[in-house]
Amino acid sequence: MRFIFYLAALLTLAACNTSATRTSQQAPTRLPIIVDADTANEVDDLFALVRAVAEPTFDLRGITSAQFHTSPLASDNTVQESQDINEELLRLLDREDIPHPLGANVPLADRSTPSPSPAASLIIEEALHLPPGQKLHLVILGSCTNVASAVLLEPKIIPRVSVHYLGFWHDPATNTYNKKEFNSGNDTLAVAVLLDTEGLELDVMTATTSQHLVFDRTDVEQRLKGQGGAADYLVDRWDSYTRWWTQEDPEKAHWIMWDVAIIEALARPELASKEGYPTPPENALREIGIYTEIDVPGMKTDFWSRFPGLDDAE
Repeated sequence: MRFIFYLAALLTLAACNTSATRTSQQAPTRLPIIVDADTANEVDDLFALVRAVAEPTFDLRGITSAQFHTSPLASDNTVQESQDINEELLRLLDREDIPHPLGANVPLADRSTPSPSPAASLIIEEALHLPPGQKLHLVILGSCTNVASAVLLEPKIIPRVSVHYLGFWHDPATNTYNKKEFNSGNDTLAVAVLLDTEGLELDVMTATTSQHLVFDRTDVEQRLKGQGGAADYLVDRWDSYTRWWTQEDPEKAHWIMWDVAIIEALARPELASKEGYPTPPENALREIGIYTEIDVPGMKTDFWSRFPGLDDAE
């Protein structure tokens, strides 16, 4: 009987240890992340930032502001415009504790000269303070100025960061690139820095892929209008923003949520397909990741399920 009791005790202890190990192994690791956004340029940036703030698997280390000087609506200080909206969104979400430093207002002067800013400094500081083996995930929703500047200012961060960029057009069948795209055009030299930097982990959510994520105005208003706070702020932004690049859909019944696609792909990798491709022929030859397909219905459902204060609605 003593042996049986002893064996039972060992089995119980082993089961407890196994359970504890399994729990430890399955415990989710929050992703250290900074989102760099040209928020004042459009509408989708605001939706993407709200989604990023609401994601429980993100360890959001900062939201930085980016310039968009090529817009026909651009002021002399576009980065401050983005900064102002970032600050207002964080206030409405009651998340002003998230660091939100100002980015650079001008693109790179050349491929070796950075545009220093508090945003670039935050990127460097956070990357260097991560434990060995961890990477800081940098999500670029606009121009690449701040991230490229951080890389140029402190090359030690190169193996410590993973860059996720929303930009350019790409044909997966032929691996041909078209950099005549708005984000890429706001700092072509910074794009080249990211593509040419050996050892820099780079994934791209192209305009080709993200263009399929479209929100309907009627649906957005039904879910958000009259909810107050950030919800009404998003609706007001949709209503008031002048869409200068197209004469189609003058009533703004639909909006492409380019930036939401990259946030969703990072938060829910199963909702996007990514493959490795060689860089463009004019850049240093290396492999980067490119998203070739997204689950549009899945991303929409996930977005609304995470929106602060709203239940998941069909």
